[in-house]
Amino acid sequence: MAQLGGLEEFGLIAHLTDCYRSRLKTRTESSGDGSQPTAGEVPGVRVDIGDDAAVLTVNADEDLVLTTDTMVEGVHFLPETMDWSDVGYKAVAASVSDVAAMGGRARHVVLAIAIPEHVELASLEALYEGVADVCADTGCRLVGGDVVGTSGPFVVTSTVQGVVPVGKAVRRSGARPGDIVFVTGTVGDSGAGLALQHPTVSQTAANRTMPPYVPADEAYTLRQRHRRPRPQVEAGPILLEGGATSLDDISDGLASELNEIAKSSGVRLRVEAARVPLSPAVQNFARGRREDPLAYAWYGGEDYQLVGTAPPFAFARILARFDGLGVRITQIGRVEPGDGEVVAVLPSGIIDLLEPRGYNHFKESRENGPLQP
Repeated sequence: MAQLGGLEEFGLIAHLTDCYRSRLKTRTESSGDGSQPTAGEVPGVRVDIGDDAAVLTVNADEDLVLTTDTMVEGVHFLPETMDWSDVGYKAVAASVSDVAAMGGRARHVVLAIAIPEHVELASLEALYEGVADVCADTGCRLVGGDVVGTSGPFVVTSTVQGVVPVGKAVRRSGARPGDIVFVTGTVGDSGAGLALQHPTVSQTAANRTMPPYVPADEAYTLRQRHRRPRPQVEAGPILLEGGATSLDDISDGLASELNEIAKSSGVRLRVEAARVPLSPAVQNFARGRREDPLAYAWYGGEDYQLVGTAPPFAFARILARFDGLGVRITQIGRVEPGDGEVVAVLPSGIIDLLEPRGYNHFKESRENGPLQP
């Protein structure tokens, strides 16, 4: 591949590893506090990148948390909506978020990429710089991976290993009647960010020719929330320690994740639509397109906030911890006896069944949520 600078497989691996380490070193030095260890000093890493496999250690009082995510060009990202550094960032962020949703802390990343002929070396360098950025932001490290050529689209797969106290992982199946339903941060930002950059997404024929004005600061916020969503790495362990009974991360839309908790726990979730936390940027953007801003929260996905449940007294303790950190958490409903359904109480007072209409790879496109390209 001439566009890869004449590098063969092992030369490419070495070059991309150097890109990652150089970027990570820059990020570490720019933090100014020396809190981030260098790659060779990461706790639990005996053998780093450069051998046949990484060698890791874990403490006897911790369980391993292991997860993997794949992003495919044309399905999960488009050249006009994300640059290559954002692709690297988001690929790892998705997996780190899964660890946080178990109440765990992400530690190590393994990255595999399949490279088609149209991808240039500069794009791969940017991808690995994005990986270094998310590692610096979340306290984990790249410890290995693989590169291959492909005749299909570009594919990146991240595998993240984390830890959680033995027997304490928070699952989707723990919600109980009487619990509070909560969500961290704001939701819908990533979906609105995609719609902002991909004008035909979710628009009706009536308003497709009338793109709304979006203030520069709000446009920047929405684009960043889509391109570089921040996993809730601090919130997950706090929710575990505070007594959360269930957790899920918002990858496919709030409606989808609420339904997963309800079905796994065998309960009904009653959600107050007016309580769902929406940023001003999402509200203004949706109004400008004559759309319901809640649609972005319910079905947009890729916010990587955490949604879950906790007993009222536990939630009060959690709320106090979050206030101290300056992290937003909002009560949006309660858990009732039921059979795995979610109902939304609309501002009008109407109670509606909230179905899991987030993106699903194996449904017909007409059945998927409105915010996917």
